[in-house]
Amino acid sequence: MYILIFFLAHWYLSLFSQTFFLHRYAAHQMFTMSKGWERFFYFFTWVTQGSSFLSPYAYGVMHRLHHAFADTENDPHSPSFSDNAFDMMWKTKNIYNRILKHKENVDPKYFKNVPYWGFMEKIGDNWLSRIGWGTAYTLFYIHYATSPWMYLLLPIHYLMGPVHGVIINWFAHKYGYTNFKVNDTAKNLLPFDFLMMGESYHNNHHKLGGRANFGVRWFEFDPTYPFILLFNSLGILKLKKNNDLNYM
Repeated sequence: MYILIFFLAHWYLSLFSQTFFLHRYAAHQMFTMSKGWERFFYFFTWVTQGSSFLSPYAYGVMHRLHHAFADTENDPHSPSFSDNAFDMMWKTKNIYNRILKHKENVDPKYFKNVPYWGFMEKIGDNWLSRIGWGTAYTLFYIHYATSPWMYLLLPIHYLMGPVHGVIINWFAHKYGYTNFKVNDTAKNLLPFDFLMMGESYHNNHHKLGGRANFGVRWFEFDPTYPFILLFNSLGILKLKKNNDLNYM
């Protein structure tokens, strides 16, 4: 029971950081927040993603490139130019690292207003930090696991961020349904997105790139959007009015 609770907590907290802070804020600027709250969610992302911490800075820039060049040779992660998901994610990793180290030749417009906190970036991308989180997950399993099969979940903990990424970037460009005609292969992977907190409404998102609510049809519930509305009402963030526009 403890292992299941821990796995689900890590899955959804890590996913929330990715969809709320990295995706909807860092990449698309669907809402604004103070520098204090920005740093709070920077730290929250490190805690919840742990060993698989993804830089809001590098993620934000890379995701903007994905929208600008979706399913072309310049797309950082398109299934159309990879034989399998592992090959696609390896290419993604290389582009991500070049952006992170400021070695990728990217048009300056893709960096506009992308959050950057050097201190937290260095901690999150440090291998001592990554190994430390991985060790903590392993020790938790050693203490609470009641069956050998449970240890099969550990690699998902170690690579939680990339696992979430490949589900959308690979499968949601191959399987699912569409509500809108777009110039790429983005699809809605799930009609009721209990698994990816709204991220699987990928076709909707590619059509309405700046819309904070990824659900469009009556049955498409986006679990992240109520949190955005709550944070907006509490003054933690300010939701932009022109919310159906793209980030650029």
